[in-house]
Amino acid sequence: MILLAILGCVLWAGYSWLLAHPEHNPSAPLDLRHPVGMATATKLAALKDDVSECRAVLERSDVGFAALEPIGEGVCARPDRTQLTQFPFAPNSPPATCAVATAMELWRTTTVEPAAQELFGSGIARIEHLGVYFCRRLYGRSEGAWSEHATGNAIDISAFVLEDGRRITLLGDWDGDAEEQAFLRRVRDGACGVFATVLSPDYNAAHADHFHFDQDGRWSGVCR
Repeated sequence: MILLAILGCVLWAGYSWLLAHPEHNPSAPLDLRHPVGMATATKLAALKDDVSECRAVLERSDVGFAALEPIGEGVCARPDRTQLTQFPFAPNSPPATCAVATAMELWRTTTVEPAAQELFGSGIARIEHLGVYFCRRLYGRSEGAWSEHATGNAIDISAFVLEDGRRITLLGDWDGDAEEQAFLRRVRDGACGVFATVLSPDYNAAHADHFHFDQDGRWSGVCR
């Protein structure tokens, strides 16, 4: 009886701890305002094939977005076009898959903003991108696998503009001053926890001027 009582207390303590820490609780609904925890990656991965739940996460997290009409056909059809309406994108806010939009918001709040404040003492005014949708195969080849850009399931990030006016670019600052280098590598590494694929200038020359982020169906994680 004593052992059962002890076991009961341990189980209750564990259950109570999970209730108090939903970021570690696999059964708790994902909320992007919570810290990143042990269950976050699994919850994000589940959103890739569940657009309705993904958009429910954005609503639950009080993230502004618009659900746009599907367009296209064949391999480049875009049944999921989710546009963040309050994200500091430049030059525009491009429609992407909901999984990409959700990961972008989580990356901004948990990695990009804290890194900018810590290293530069400034917030982020704009995050510049080179586009989301492009109906093409990988590297523009005439055959082979299709790019995640072909369905809007990827985004290329080229620069960050701070509230103090400083602009940090992949092309100019990846090997620049120590602070800029540290910032760009920190935001790259932080993206690896929320995107399936993260490619940077360390990967190859084709990515010298941008980060490539996508939500490929795998979840082994590619971070280079």
